[in-house]
Amino acid sequence: MRDITGPDSLLGAPASGPERGLFSLAESPPEQLSGLLARSVELFRDRDAHDRPLEGSVVGVLFTRTSTRTRTAFHSGAVRLGGSPLSYGPDDLQLNTGESVTDTGRVLATMLDLLVARTAGPLEHLRELSRAGRLGVVNAMAAEEHPTQGVCDLAVLTLAFGDLSGIRVLYVGEGNNTATALAHGLAAIPAAHVTFATPPGYGLPEQALAAARKNAEATGARIGEIHDLAQAPDEADVVYTTRWQTTGTSKPDPSWREVFRPFHVGAALLRRYPDAVFLHDLPAHRGDEVAAEVLDGPRSLAWTQAAMKLPSAMAVLEHTIGLRPR
Repeated sequence: MRDITGPDSLLGAPASGPERGLFSLAESPPEQLSGLLARSVELFRDRDAHDRPLEGSVVGVLFTRTSTRTRTAFHSGAVRLGGSPLSYGPDDLQLNTGESVTDTGRVLATMLDLLVARTAGPLEHLRELSRAGRLGVVNAMAAEEHPTQGVCDLAVLTLAFGDLSGIRVLYVGEGNNTATALAHGLAAIPAAHVTFATPPGYGLPEQALAAARKNAEATGARIGEIHDLAQAPDEADVVYTTRWQTTGTSKPDPSWREVFRPFHVGAALLRRYPDAVFLHDLPAHRGDEVAAEVLDGPRSLAWTQAAMKLPSAMAVLEHTIGLRPR
């Protein structure tokens, strides 16, 4: 009887192997990240500047958390690059009934060319999905980090400033997964200086902050954290905030809003930095983390960020399909 159980068998289930994809910007060498940023800007200016690199590919889009910009960007981006997206919601896969992550990854790899995933689980689950079937996986937000948002944010700054060397960023708000991606991304920028002004008890995870600072040693970037805006630097090119209630999370302290209130980004804070642009990854809660006059004001690039989600998603998809074994 012919063997149909091996890795190259008729069953087609690939053996486990090394993970591949985009999981964390901490793992992206500076030259790789700069390439993604340049490509994002190129596609922002001309979304047809490609040769349909996903032609004939099927891209799974698994979102178990709410999403407007990221999910739409990757679905639309896959189509524009010639691929066929296949969407899954929170209750669509047998993961919901107890099938293991490993078994799921092994099966999906026989039918998909890429998987873009935002799940309720940790980042390690996305790595496991990739390893189980040698499937290319894009982390479209995990609890620990939102790397595709980081690519989008830095691409917008590249569009606005050109060379990002020495850029000065003040991030105001919770040390969430967007902040973690920003820390890792800016650590790869020569002489960048980012200060995270976070409420006491809501800073960046210590491990993420330590990893970003270690990577920054090679580029001369500086990664700082404060818990009082009175200690904020005198100069900044960028002021960035995110909404106080991160997607899919809750805060154990019932009075957390009082802790966050001093970190509201209003006109008074922006006046301290008259030449700075403003970023917000959206969705926004006007009156909470940001004043309407700031979000909708002339220095806001928040809507450019939203528009950059598509070309940056296309750049990430193009990069990840290129990692496929030949």
